[in-house]
Amino acid sequence: MSTHVQHDRTSQHLASGLVVFAAVMMVVAGFLDLFRGIMGVAEDDVFVSTPNYIFKFDLTTWGWIHLIFGALAIIVGMGLFRPAMWARVAGVALASLLLIANFLSIPYYPLWSIVAIAMYGFIIWALCTVRPDADRRM
Repeated sequence: MSTHVQHDRTSQHLASGLVVFAAVMMVVAGFLDLFRGIMGVAEDDVFVSTPNYIFKFDLTTWGWIHLIFGALAIIVGMGLFRPAMWARVAGVALASLLLIANFLSIPYYPLWSIVAIAMYGFIIWALCTVRPDADRRM
């Protein structure tokens, strides 16, 4: 019986650690997307110009998309530091949208887009592996 309680407490600390991990990663990735958006809006010479891409947007449009999503990611990431279900749901939804946006912008900034996809994948994993009742017991 005591090993079950000890294992339960260990998993609770692990779960809260995953939420903190996701919060930090969301804030960092949000700032990086915010800076990527500023680069796209201010000076789009940083990006690669791909003429025959199916999902073709103006590079300034991609800059605004990343700027807005980056600001939202910072806000949601800050909300993840508090044990709130809305923040986890918003974090998974926003990380999913940012994962898709980075997938669609691979031809414009390939290396960073692939790194960002991996970061948002880890954020989604960390937020989805937390048990909802773990935060209430702590």
